[in-house]
Amino acid sequence: MRIFNRVNIIWFLFLSLGTVAACLLYVSTFHPQRVPVGVRFPQLSGDTPGYINVGATPLGLIFGSIAFGIFIFAGLLGLRKKIVLWRIGTVQSWLRAHIWLTLLTIPLVMLHTGFRLGGPMTTLLVTLYAIVMVSGIYGLTLQHYLPRLMNERLSTETVAEQIPFIRAQLCEVAEKMRARLAPIEAFTTHLASTARIAIKPVTEVFQAAPLEAGDPASEAVLVDFIDRQVLPYLRAGDSNRRRLGNPRYSEDVFRMVKLRVAAEYSPQIEEIQAWCDQRRMLDVQTRLQHWLHGWLFIHVPLSYLLILMTAWHAFVTLFRY
Repeated sequence: MRIFNRVNIIWFLFLSLGTVAACLLYVSTFHPQRVPVGVRFPQLSGDTPGYINVGATPLGLIFGSIAFGIFIFAGLLGLRKKIVLWRIGTVQSWLRAHIWLTLLTIPLVMLHTGFRLGGPMTTLLVTLYAIVMVSGIYGLTLQHYLPRLMNERLSTETVAEQIPFIRAQLCEVAEKMRARLAPIEAFTTHLASTARIAIKPVTEVFQAAPLEAGDPASEAVLVDFIDRQVLPYLRAGDSNRRRLGNPRYSEDVFRMVKLRVAAEYSPQIEEIQAWCDQRRMLDVQTRLQHWLHGWLFIHVPLSYLLILMTAWHAFVTLFRY
């Protein structure tokens, strides 16, 4: 969701006006001496003399109730995303309301507490609220900047669910090229040693025809390069730790390989380099996707915990004291 656009101007004005109104009510109720002479605001301090416990006054309860209602509404966003056919606003409008209304809870919670933490339970509740809000603002910032970064760093974007299958295909085509370059017996032994497949008759294992007779020395260089660097890189779960995961190192290595083989093998080298570049782009996309959505594993569960603890806080405050 983009933060700065014309649609959000109305929400920003609503947030500003709501904050100003809440602050004016707070000042006029608990610090009337600071209100300019001749200006009158409704006072909702109730029968509580002076400044004792803001949260227990009528105005404090109003601030807390509004904030708690916003917490519940914010928690319903996940349900709205799952019920696609729910005809109560679009998911985009719910997300926008989720963001701006939860930002409104910042002044409401601060005014509800009277800028004091109180006892251990209140301190724990405020700390949990701070973690939820910081994680939410952090995630909002990531969702604002990371999509643009992905467009700049990724030539093409792949559907996230398809990335494991594309990685497997890259390994498969590299293994087939290695099979065409190396003798059949040597490649069969290689597969057996890596325990990737059960040994079958060579007519079942190899379907691709070998390359035409060429330069044995060049083919030996390519086979060694594929075995030592390309296949380990393409098979690695975290290929960022492999040397071919470094673009500058990869360019230097492929340039050196081209110098060591005959010119007729340049198309094969460029094809291998394209596979490695694609794997690197897939890894970049995966890491950015993790950054883009990883914060939700903290924000979402703590948000529901915040709702439960706020409900318990309200129950204890209203019915136990």
